Amino acid sequence: MGGAEITSCVFQPVFCLASEIFGRKYILFLAVVAFTVGSILAAVAHAFTLLLVGRSIQGVGGGGIMALTEVLIADLVPLRERGKWFSIRSGTWALGTVTGPLIGGAFTQSAASWRWIFWINLPFCGLGLVLVPIFLKLQRAPIPLRENLAKVDYIGIVLFVASLASILIPLTWGGIMYPWNSWHTLVPLPLGVAGLVGFAVHEKFGAAQPLVPLVIFNNITQSVTYAGTFLHGMILWAIVYYLPLYYEGALGYSPVISGLALFPESLTVAPISVIIGIIAAKVGSYRWAIWSGWPITALGIGLMCYLDAKSSIPQWVFINLVVGIGLGILYPTVMLAVQAAADPEYLTISVTMTPFFRVLGQAVGVAVGGVVFQNRIKLEFGHYPELGRSAATYAQDASSLVQYIKTLPRDGAERELIEMLYAKSLTIVWAVMCGVAGLGMVTAIFTKDYTLNQAFTSKQGLEKSPSPGAKADPSTTPLEEGQSDVQ
Repeated sequence: MGGAEITSCVFQPVFCLASEIFGRKYILFLAVVAFTVGSILAAVAHAFTLLLVGRSIQGVGGGGIMALTEVLIADLVPLRERGKWFSIRSGTWALGTVTGPLIGGAFTQSAASWRWIFWINLPFCGLGLVLVPIFLKLQRAPIPLRENLAKVDYIGIVLFVASLASILIPLTWGGIMYPWNSWHTLVPLPLGVAGLVGFAVHEKFGAAQPLVPLVIFNNITQSVTYAGTFLHGMILWAIVYYLPLYYEGALGYSPVISGLALFPESLTVAPISVIIGIIAAKVGSYRWAIWSGWPITALGIGLMCYLDAKSSIPQWVFINLVVGIGLGILYPTVMLAVQAAADPEYLTISVTMTPFFRVLGQAVGVAVGGVVFQNRIKLEFGHYPELGRSAATYAQDASSLVQYIKTLPRDGAERELIEMLYAKSLTIVWAVMCGVAGLGMVTAIFTKDYTLNQAFTSKQGLEKSPSPGAKADPSTTPLEEGQSDVQ
């Protein structure tokens, strides 16, 4: 997890708050601008510092886009019908998540520069910059801008962003840039946790309009679904990150073939997500999907423990189909569960916290997988005298070890041994994620099946065209986005 993922996570609630004050359309447009600028800076970077700055700005924009697209669906579509739209949105996100390694692998193997990983975003950014202002016509209640700005939880924003970044940054470099027992890792983590505790106290007692109202966690279904979303993110990102490394490090596949090998996930997660969302909208229920999605996910990850350096193509294809189906079932239904349980007054932030917890889970999933792999590969190498001397170096990073394996003769004894140990070490990662899926099954038990047939209210719905000849009453007409009643 790098700068983009960290900023994407920590700024999502901030974008939610800004959209309440200035309007969804203009804040979404700002998010697209940030993503575009970040992509350009990263593409032209000739130094690591500029690349990091570009990626971080890109992450800020990406987090805003991720959160506001879900908020807009909640604003524009009745709860009963949201499953269809969330499934499409989830399907596209899932498709991008699992096809990204394929595109990256293609750039790695081809003569194209790595910069194309960023240039490829620009056509999509251009569409957003043109279409959002033209077609997103929204209205909102006429609340004075000064009054809104006076209520902004500035202290909460600073505490939240700084504390969460203090936790996520050491999770990113722990065991790679710095050892887990280094002060670079150990000092920021407790400081971040203490900061989040201070943030919670401030939100409870000191904020007039909290950034994250703690009341949203009072509902059991909402809280356990956030936990399930966090666990879902852990599992998905651990698979997306470590499964291509298994294909390259244990099976000897090229980066492009490793990306293609993720198709069992991309061809199940995205379509299943769409199908489940449509079914949930038709039957008006979601709990059945959560109750079935977690056991299937646990089964699929449990089967992944059988993957080794000799696994055949039919074996890993079948196993990945199972886990893809389970994860796809969960994608749209966790969003429906949160929104069905949420208090309409806090719907916007309730919706925003769903992608927030998923991205947070992704960070933790990769970090946990890294710690498990590093310790296991070091232990396995220690059993072989010819490898034990370099065990600490090999165990430093799973992706670096893949590059070392590729330098060894394909049919050599050392390569075959390391490939076997690599797959064996990843088995423990899959086992841990299977346990995480088991925790997900526990959260499902406490999920209540709220009705999806609820009254539809919207803070910023579609702008309605006035009837011919009708005169608008200035005192009751909602503001068009971009206007402000400054007093």
